[in-house]
Amino acid sequence: MNDNLFSEKQALRAEAKRARGLLSLDAAQQDNLCALFFEHIDVNDTMSVGAYWPKGRELNTLILIEALIEKGVKVAIPVIQPESRVLKFARWHDGISMVNGLFDIPHPVIDDKTQWLEPDIFLVPLLAFDRQGYRLGYGGGYYDSTLDHYKQNKKITAVGLGYAKQACLFSLPKEDHDVKMDWIITEQNATRF
Repeated sequence: MNDNLFSEKQALRAEAKRARGLLSLDAAQQDNLCALFFEHIDVNDTMSVGAYWPKGRELNTLILIEALIEKGVKVAIPVIQPESRVLKFARWHDGISMVNGLFDIPHPVIDDKTQWLEPDIFLVPLLAFDRQGYRLGYGGGYYDSTLDHYKQNKKITAVGLGYAKQACLFSLPKEDHDVKMDWIITEQNATRF
């Protein structure tokens, strides 16, 4: 990555984090996001969804996770592997405790009962997104590497979840390794790319 692009992305990340810190959804908006998800994303009880446990001011995914589990969908939460940028996904449901992993990111307790899944659908956190379906993440490259890895092995759907106010009116700077979302869903709409 050239220095100008790196600096531009870092400045955008700082501003996006600041702006996101002011956002939240009420119960009706949270319900609308869930309704839009199930209206547009085909899920059934043979599938698994790689969700994320919200940290800080990330969009709260817990209501959606609960709704998926109620529909019989297997839900898995990412676990960062120190030696890889490709995330592994550990199944989660009520009764499985959460712990903070690398970067204080919550994930299920890992033990001899852990069930590792290869998701069909990925719920992807974001700091901002543009009208082409690209997202601005935290800069670690974990989701781009993970999505690229899984796309080489199976058909997957990448769904960026965010607040409507995280939309950019301009195209985000992107690099060759940046993976476009298949969908971006907010409390206001669902957009397919």
